[in-house]
Amino acid sequence: MTPAEQRDLLQAVADHRLDVAAADQQLTAAQQPLDFANLDLERPQRTGYPETVFGEGKTAEQISQIIPRLRAQTPVVLCTRVTAAKAQAVQQRLADRQDVRYVAAARCLVAGEIPTPTTTGTIAIVTAGTSDIPVAEEAAVTAQAFGNRISRVYDVGVAGIHRLFAKLDVIRQAKVVIVAAGMDGALASVVGGLVASPVIALPTSIGYGSSYHGLSALLTMLNSCAEGVTVVNIDNGFGAAYAASVMNHL
Repeated sequence: MTPAEQRDLLQAVADHRLDVAAADQQLTAAQQPLDFANLDLERPQRTGYPETVFGEGKTAEQISQIIPRLRAQTPVVLCTRVTAAKAQAVQQRLADRQDVRYVAAARCLVAGEIPTPTTTGTIAIVTAGTSDIPVAEEAAVTAQAFGNRISRVYDVGVAGIHRLFAKLDVIRQAKVVIVAAGMDGALASVVGGLVASPVIALPTSIGYGSSYHGLSALLTMLNSCAEGVTVVNIDNGFGAAYAASVMNHL
C-alpha cells in the first residue's frame, strides 16, 4: 500500500466512510509477510529508492509473489540477475500483468513503466569492449528504472584509444560516468584523467586466466592515480548505477 493509499484509508476512517475494523483488515493484508521473504516496504521513504529484487538464487514462484507486493508500493520493480528461462516462467505466472518485460542484454526483469527522467543530468555508461556490455546494460537498465537519462558509449577501450577520443564530447557532457572494463581495467583511469565528473569504475570478469575473473581489473581500478575515481565490486552493474543515480539526483 502506497503512502497516498494509506492517507486515503485514514481519511475514509476519519470521514466515517470506513470503520476501524475494515481499515485494519486492509492494512494487515497489505503488510502480510511472505513465508520466504521479509520485504522492505518502507525503503522508499527512508532512502528514496525502492527495494530491488536480486533474482539469482530465487525461484520463479518466489519472484512472482514478490513483484505484486512491491508493485503496490512503487511504480516500477526491478529484478536483476534473472535468466531467460526464469523470466519466462515469471511472465507466465504474472500473465494478467502485461507490464512485466525481460531485458535479455541486462538479465533484468522490469515490472511497470520506466519513469520519465526526473533530472536533467545524464549518466554516461562507457565500456572498454563489447564483451563488457552485459554488465553495462545491467547498469543502464538500473539507472533508467531510477529515473535517470543515460548515454551509452560502448567499445572504446585503450587498445584503440582513438575510439574514446571520438566520443569524449558525449562523456564530458555527463554528470556522472560509469566505466565498465575487464582485462587490465585501464580505461577507468584514462577516463578519470579526461573528465571533470565523478567516475565510477566497474570491473568486469572478462579476460584471460591471469585476469582472475575480474580481480586484476578490480585491483587496477583501486590503485588508480586518476582523481575522482571510485570503484564498485566485480560485475556489480546495479551497484554502480545506484551510486551514479544518487550522485545524479543531488
